[in-house]
Amino acid sequence: MSMQPGGPSEVPAETVRVARAAFPRGSLAIRVRDELGPLFTDEEFADLFPARGKPAWSPGRLALVLVLQFVEGLTDRQAAEAVRARIDFKYALGLELSDPGFDFSVLSEFRDRLVEEERYKTRAGVEGTISQATQRCGLRRSRYLGLAKTALQHQLTGAAINLARIDAHLTQTPRARTRTSHFAALRPVELTLDGAK
Repeated sequence: MSMQPGGPSEVPAETVRVARAAFPRGSLAIRVRDELGPLFTDEEFADLFPARGKPAWSPGRLALVLVLQFVEGLTDRQAAEAVRARIDFKYALGLELSDPGFDFSVLSEFRDRLVEEERYKTRAGVEGTISQATQRCGLRRSRYLGLAKTALQHQLTGAAINLARIDAHLTQTPRARTRTSHFAALRPVELTLDGAK
């Protein structure tokens, strides 16, 4: 598979018209595209693909599919089906309504390419986000065996949770209270002591 990078595409007019009719209040995928534009570009993944060979499906779009997959807890088959059949996914990806999508195995192959690439490392803070996701959202700790694949899942889950947070902010949906630090519990005691002086 080779990649011929393409610039960020506009959402086709017919896809916009149908998506607005089907989702008058929007959906997470639609709001993400409207507010943030294309999240990933093909150029960001150029070093994952050789210069020659059969053209690959857009890696920038595949990266967004992976994130949306984790947001909704979809299997690879379900995510590929969503790209083929769901209007809000087509809108987020900037696809024509008639776009057939891709075979579900493409997602696994793309994840493998990401895992093999050294620049995709787990960031600081991801563990806390994953812990929150497992406790509050019921996500499994890891679907994969091996440090590299687990690290990729953590990054995708973190991105999915951040998209859910952005969506909650855009729709002004209150989020569940997060836990407070043990040190925060000391604050009332400090305020009481300061008031007594």
